[in-house]
Amino acid sequence: MNHIIAAKKEAAAIIENAYKKAVAKGSLSDHPFGSFPIEIPRDAANGDLASSFAMQAARALHKSPRDIGAAICENIELAGSSFSSCETAGAGFINFRLGEKWMGAVLSSILREGDDFAKTQNPEHPEKIIVEFVSANPTGPMHMGNARGGVLGDLIAQTLALSGNDVSREFLINDAGNQISLFGKSLEARYLQIFLGEDKVPFPEDGYHGEDVKDLARAFADEFGDRFVSSDEAERCAFLSKFGLEKNIAKMKEDLGKYRIHYDRWFSETELHDSGYIEETIAILKDKGMTYEKDGALWLRTGDHGCEKDDVLRRANGFYTYFAADIAYHRDKLERRGFDRAINVWGADHHGHVKRLQTALDMLGLDGSNRLEIVLMQLVRLMRDGEVVRMSKRTGNAITLCDLLDEIDVDAARFFFNSRAADTHLEFDLDLAVRQDSDNPVYYVQYAHARIMSILKNLKAEGIETDLDEEPDFSLLSSEDELALIRELAKLPEEVRLAAEVREPSKIDKYVVSLAGSFHRFYTSCRIADAEENLRKARIALCLCTKKVIANALSIIGVTAPDHM
Repeated sequence: MNHIIAAKKEAAAIIENAYKKAVAKGSLSDHPFGSFPIEIPRDAANGDLASSFAMQAARALHKSPRDIGAAICENIELAGSSFSSCETAGAGFINFRLGEKWMGAVLSSILREGDDFAKTQNPEHPEKIIVEFVSANPTGPMHMGNARGGVLGDLIAQTLALSGNDVSREFLINDAGNQISLFGKSLEARYLQIFLGEDKVPFPEDGYHGEDVKDLARAFADEFGDRFVSSDEAERCAFLSKFGLEKNIAKMKEDLGKYRIHYDRWFSETELHDSGYIEETIAILKDKGMTYEKDGALWLRTGDHGCEKDDVLRRANGFYTYFAADIAYHRDKLERRGFDRAINVWGADHHGHVKRLQTALDMLGLDGSNRLEIVLMQLVRLMRDGEVVRMSKRTGNAITLCDLLDEIDVDAARFFFNSRAADTHLEFDLDLAVRQDSDNPVYYVQYAHARIMSILKNLKAEGIETDLDEEPDFSLLSSEDELALIRELAKLPEEVRLAAEVREPSKIDKYVVSLAGSFHRFYTSCRIADAEENLRKARIALCLCTKKVIANALSIIGVTAPDHM
């Protein structure tokens, strides 16, 4: 249950009722207000919740905000509510403080809901959403941008699902087009060089020069020998390309699986070409008068619809462009497969493509401007000893996702790559990621979970029961550190909802670090084993709730919650 939202709704209703009472008494004039705003103050000293209603109503009621706030507070009834007090402060803010009823309800919910404490029950407007991310070029290994995009896309999908949406994860395999032809020619050259010598076989100037291409050519030679040396060039390239793609895609699946990322579908671009779906999509655009021919090519009138220029759909040589395939692919998502919304995670260098694609979908009548969302992601810099790391120690090439996961564990990788909003540059500190101290945020959070497990184990060793047969008296939890921890526990469902709403899962990282800090402060100031029995039971329950919420938050990020460290 989202106790933050529930408290906001309750506070708004309390203010509305107080306003009606003030109107009935004649202290305020009647006006048809549509809402009674409630927010969380930046400074906790100003209460747990606050309303700016008095300031917003001042003009309509011809009174000062302070007078309006005072009239509201005079008529507020808090008996039986979630709040312990209400007061007017500052320019006229109406501040609420949460009471023991609300605090107890939060802990009861966590104990009752367990793993489901974070989920939105019965969302108002659930959607069928497809999240496409990584979609790395299958001609080579995945890089750091793919590593960041993998976690970002995975967690956008996760928070959307927890918010009550029907979510699918998808990887688009770009296995068609010029880059695949060039990939085949690059493999062919390396393969022939093995048997004929490097000086006898020129390598394509714009070919793929990486060691990975050489490795694939050697693997092909080991399996097939010189069988294809004298084959027809087209046949040889086709076999090599198919072999290389199968190996690379299998490696991608292996690495992403190790990274704890799993897709509902791996969608092949070749399917679009073979099915005729691209031609069908372009024919629809032609029938709508959205295209024209020039210099033998077919153009889309994107320049007439707010884009910088028109775009080519089919080249003069008769081949469709990647843009044409992308339009068909997204039409497939929104029309043929019926997704309400498509979300793509792209590198920031693709920003110029966003408007063009949305416009093309608008031309098809698919409301691309609203139904297609692009989350643009900034670059990653790997740091070691304060210096930027560009090359792999193992291969001498650019560091890949595989290299990274050989050096640090998956928990650290996922946590660190989710530590900043997508639109900010990310510096990944390799030294910090492997440190085992409180400066390392993932270690700090995991240690809080392990510490709770240790506390419970030690209590049992002393003969103190830690399993709850019945709910303790939560009203005994009254110290500031206890109440602060309960407030923090209550935030998880709301943080998940907000993360999904604004497509910013880094909120969960920040939240769970803050929660771990609240727990450490509570444990420093509040004795458990030595406390009076009823208070001890309540504090044990608070520990159990904290353990569960930390585990839930880490699970959302895809990070483990260890029992000991």
